Amino acid sequence: MIKLVGFAVSNYYNKVKLVMLEKGVEFTEELNWAGKDEATLACSPLGKVPFIVTAQGPLCESQVIVEYLEEAFPERPLMPRDPFQRAKLREIVSFLELHLELVARRLYAQAFFGGTVAPEVIDSVRKELTRNIAAFARLAKFAPYVGGAEFSVADCAAMVHLPLISMATRQIYGEDLMAAHPVKDYLKLVGERDSAQRVAADRKANQQLRASMAR
Repeated sequence: MIKLVGFAVSNYYNKVKLVMLEKGVEFTEELNWAGKDEATLACSPLGKVPFIVTAQGPLCESQVIVEYLEEAFPERPLMPRDPFQRAKLREIVSFLELHLELVARRLYAQAFFGGTVAPEVIDSVRKELTRNIAAFARLAKFAPYVGGAEFSVADCAAMVHLPLISMATRQIYGEDLMAAHPVKDYLKLVGERDSAQRVAADRKANQQLRASMAR
């Protein structure tokens, strides 16, 4: 059985967890706050989570894990067979993570953790996100899922990243920079899935645990 290692507040952890739930993969979970101990580094050399432990060994980096799961458990596919259509879904995921979530992440210290972000960073992120969100809108289908008519791996990424981008920009700029696009209705749709509801409940419990440890 596969072991999923990390913590349920992490959007990248939840992306992998959603894929596993949607595909019906049997797995256990092990809490790891991205430690830098030798046991963690042996599985994930930078100490990043999530990573998985399989009978063949460990595997890190969320998108690599997702690709492995799609190939290792083909019975309930989350990607089409056609190579080009598969690539289009990977394109959406890459765009989401490189050009939206990682850009918005520069705001998280102030938006979520009580820190401070330099004004020039706040300004530059707004300009970059405004441009990149408009570009993302050219790729995203929302018909009704982000990649088209079928729920896919792209939705497992979108449903964990898009809420953070909306929340962070509301906190910092007083407005949701995603508001011009049908993200709210989309998130309501995917949030009705059993997998999404379990992930949301587990994330809330993990947040409470983390808060209690900080007291």
